[in-house]
Amino acid sequence: MIKKLLLPVSLALILFLWILSIPAGASPHAQATPFPTPTPGGDGRILYTVLAGDSQWLVAAKFNLDIEQLRLLNNWTVDEILIEGQVILLGLASQQDPTAQPTAQSEATPEGIPESPGSGMICILLFDDLNGDALRQESEFGIVSGAVSVSQRAGEASRSGTTMDEIDVDEEPVPTCFEELPIGEYTISVAAPEGYNPTTAQSATLELKAGDETRLNFGAQLGSAAQSEILTPEEGGRSPLMGLLGFVLLLSGTGLGLYTWQLSRRR
Repeated sequence: MIKKLLLPVSLALILFLWILSIPAGASPHAQATPFPTPTPGGDGRILYTVLAGDSQWLVAAKFNLDIEQLRLLNNWTVDEILIEGQVILLGLASQQDPTAQPTAQSEATPEGIPESPGSGMICILLFDDLNGDALRQESEFGIVSGAVSVSQRAGEASRSGTTMDEIDVDEEPVPTCFEELPIGEYTISVAAPEGYNPTTAQSATLELKAGDETRLNFGAQLGSAAQSEILTPEEGGRSPLMGLLGFVLLLSGTGLGLYTWQLSRRR
């Protein structure tokens, strides 16, 4: 009778000792083999294909991920239902925190792309319109000391300068140029120096685009008063006023001579 009782007691004691050898909180189900993390692709993304029965919580538990981070990566709502065969994003190999701001390096301007929207150049020539036809001929060159200004409508640029009568190596007149102007709509104004009369409009507007090199010609012609000052008798010219005075004196002398001759005949 005693022998029959010893066998169940021995089995119960062995079972009790085996249970005591299991760590606290552990269970056969808790020691299941974890799922391996998928390998990142060439673009650094770690993808996973949903299996039957998967849910947000189950996928997060499989790969030891934060559920909120997983939702953020995939733009899920709290009630999002996963579908078998669906490919989801587990993470990025080069970005541990999906909420992190881009680094300064990621914001750098790519090489070869200008940081500014661009600029252009405007050149102005005030030419001596000798024949007054408002068109510059090859024999018509620049006028010195004229005033010129360029102003952007948006107010980002406003410059001024003076015109020149210089010529370059190709014997072409040298214009007054304004470089590195920001793009936009510009008003160009020209004022001829004293003694010159405009033969063209003295202002214009244009749209300056990136890389443009625009040249505008404005004409002016010497006034009659200025011409008489230049063509002085000392320089070999003839003054119109002196010529008129000489003609009047010549007529007066001729009339006086005729009058004297008639008086002499009456006597």
